[in-house]
Amino acid sequence: MVSGLLIFVIFLLALSGMIFVHELGHFIAARWAGIEVEEFGFGLPSYKLVTLFRWKGTDFTIHALPLGGFVRPKGENDPNVPGGLAAASPWKRLAVLFAGPMMNLLTAIVVFSILIALEGMPASGPIKVQEISPNSPAAQAGLQSGDSIVAMNGQKITDVNQAIGIIQANLDKPVKVEFKRGAEEMTTSATPLSSRTKQEGALGVSLSPNMRPASAGEILSGGVTITGYQIATIAYLPVALIQGAVAPGEARVIGFKGIYDLFGLAVKEDVQTRQEAATTPNAPQRPSNWTLNLIGVLSVSLGVMNLLPIPALDGGRILFTLPEILFRKRVPTEWENVVNGMAMLLLIALMVFINVMDFVKPAVLPTP
Repeated sequence: MVSGLLIFVIFLLALSGMIFVHELGHFIAARWAGIEVEEFGFGLPSYKLVTLFRWKGTDFTIHALPLGGFVRPKGENDPNVPGGLAAASPWKRLAVLFAGPMMNLLTAIVVFSILIALEGMPASGPIKVQEISPNSPAAQAGLQSGDSIVAMNGQKITDVNQAIGIIQANLDKPVKVEFKRGAEEMTTSATPLSSRTKQEGALGVSLSPNMRPASAGEILSGGVTITGYQIATIAYLPVALIQGAVAPGEARVIGFKGIYDLFGLAVKEDVQTRQEAATTPNAPQRPSNWTLNLIGVLSVSLGVMNLLPIPALDGGRILFTLPEILFRKRVPTEWENVVNGMAMLLLIALMVFINVMDFVKPAVLPTP
């Protein structure tokens, strides 16, 4: 049994870490650009509990709400303050604004690289049966966790996508499955059902590829590739919604409760698989790393969302900087401050609505 306290601590540390890394990016870029930073706060801007120390003109403080952090550059919205952010050149402001989201994306690359180092790379060869749903076609056919699927309908199986393709191409038709259980070679027939939901799976079986250790180059390039794929997925989401490829319910934005619930599912799965691996000799299922994967996905989401051209976000502030670079004419600071202030109020209202909806109508979360 996983305690709620453990889930809450992991949720708090992960979310705080992602926000802190974002703000650290802004801080490092500001110092590099010669922009003074008045405060680097640990926690959300609120009641200041203590000033830890002062370094090169920056107060490092701890605030009452222990979630993430914030950076308070000198002259953030006033170009008349010498040495401040608003008084800096547009290129320096651009570097500071980009640095936060870039740090989130770099964090995602590191996290996904660690995942590849832990789990390895898919290799050609028989795929493994990880889990079998009770009363599913796979269970009725006699398949068990730990079996290695060698062939389906006489076709040699070398990866998971190949097996999924055969299953989808033979809905409501018997599929001959050749598999190995230990040293014994066996054959059975299973009928994938079109009546089963996407979450249940037509065959009711969880498959995993044959894995091998990853090289150093594969670890780094794989982290970059997965991060790029996640970015592309988020960018394509509006198009997918318009085309009907993704249901609106599957693309719903969730708040803190929804994210907490996701961490709850991930942590429980990770703890359970580790307990099974520790107590069951030759356990068929490797310990999962859903929590680490979730941190990587959320890091990408935080980075990409902050780059959206919405006023008050980094992307919106970047948008206000572009006319000065392209046309050498700056948008009046008063206009920029008013637009960003109004947008911030709207974003706060939207966040309140999203978090209330998490309680009123909880999102259907995917099962690890």
